[in-house]
Amino acid sequence: MTGQPLESEYAPYYHAYISQVSEDDILPVLRSQTDALDVLLGRVTPERETYRYAEGKWSVREMIGHLIDGERVFGYRAFCIARGETQNLPGFEQNDYILTAPYDRIELEDLLSEFRLVRLSNIAMFRTLDEGAWVRIGTANGNQVSVRAVAFIMAGHVRHHMGGLRERYGLG
Repeated sequence: MTGQPLESEYAPYYHAYISQVSEDDILPVLRSQTDALDVLLGRVTPERETYRYAEGKWSVREMIGHLIDGERVFGYRAFCIARGETQNLPGFEQNDYILTAPYDRIELEDLLSEFRLVRLSNIAMFRTLDEGAWVRIGTANGNQVSVRAVAFIMAGHVRHHMGGLRERYGLG
């Protein structure tokens, strides 16, 4: 399935993520991001993995942990909606998730491997969808969203945080 999602396929909040993706074919974008993260974070020394650019901000490890959490939640939403789920899927409070996550105790290399596995699993699911599934609308966190929009949100979410890693963590 190619083509940008229509604004009617997602809540306005997600425009910031979707606008990060100019490509029409989302699967190559999703696939390339695992390698792009490896390249970006390949320069991080072990002692910098727990670096925080300010008090109360996430460490580099926690940022990748957040991407893993987001990938799981968005992937689950896409899967459920593609299968015709009609119930409202829950939201997630990212800061609460990080507070209870072990990410600062896990080496960055292992976190990147986990992200890659979750992302590849989501790509495998997306590759099996027919056109009807891609444009199917469901509800997540009280907002209507299409499977296609979720895929673009996933890619834009990673691009957004890669930008933050470059700018705020000095990885650019």
